[in-house]
Amino acid sequence: MAEAVFLTLKLAVLTTFFLLVVGIPIAWWLARSKAWWKEAVGAIVSLPLVLPPTVLGFYLLLAFSPQSTLGQALKSVIGFTLPFTFAGLVVGSVIYSLPFAVQPIRNAFEAFGEEPLEAAATLRAGPLDRFFTVALPLARPGILTGAILGFAHTVGEFGVVLMIGGNIPGKTKVLSVAIYDYVETLEWGKAHILAGSMVVFSFIVILSMMLIEKRLRNRLS
Repeated sequence: MAEAVFLTLKLAVLTTFFLLVVGIPIAWWLARSKAWWKEAVGAIVSLPLVLPPTVLGFYLLLAFSPQSTLGQALKSVIGFTLPFTFAGLVVGSVIYSLPFAVQPIRNAFEAFGEEPLEAAATLRAGPLDRFFTVALPLARPGILTGAILGFAHTVGEFGVVLMIGGNIPGKTKVLSVAIYDYVETLEWGKAHILAGSMVVFSFIVILSMMLIEKRLRNRLS
């Protein structure tokens, strides 16, 4: 049980880190770009919101398999294939949780409008200066919300992690898979402990999001 908890937390922390690294630039581009096709990109990013997790996991498994062109290319670069590895879990989790991080960050970037950036430009701040000293601080509540959502969503994943990671103890067996195993083997007590803990965790996440959004509204009012 402790092994599954540690593995889940490790996966959630790493996934959240990569979600912010990848998600912030995507959210900034979606918020600021005038390209007519940006909403098509936004729709692709948001696909995991409506795709069944097993469908996404199935196609990721095919895409990263040793028989695929992508899988062979990755193996030549990193030396191993991603399916049924912890690295594969991280990649799958980042793709699956990406919209949960991108959308609140995009909303935060759009909320403060053009005025703060224009004011910074009049003070001769360059694009990078405006992004790091103006945009990021103003979008902090949205970034925090995206990080919390991404972390929580990763903790609760089941279909994607089971499809691409399998059920290997100490390697890919995370909390959601452990609960499934306990139910299958009729170990109700252990299943209750893990499931109850995730209910409490989910409540804390939702409450945190509501407080952050309230703070954001107060700042903009």
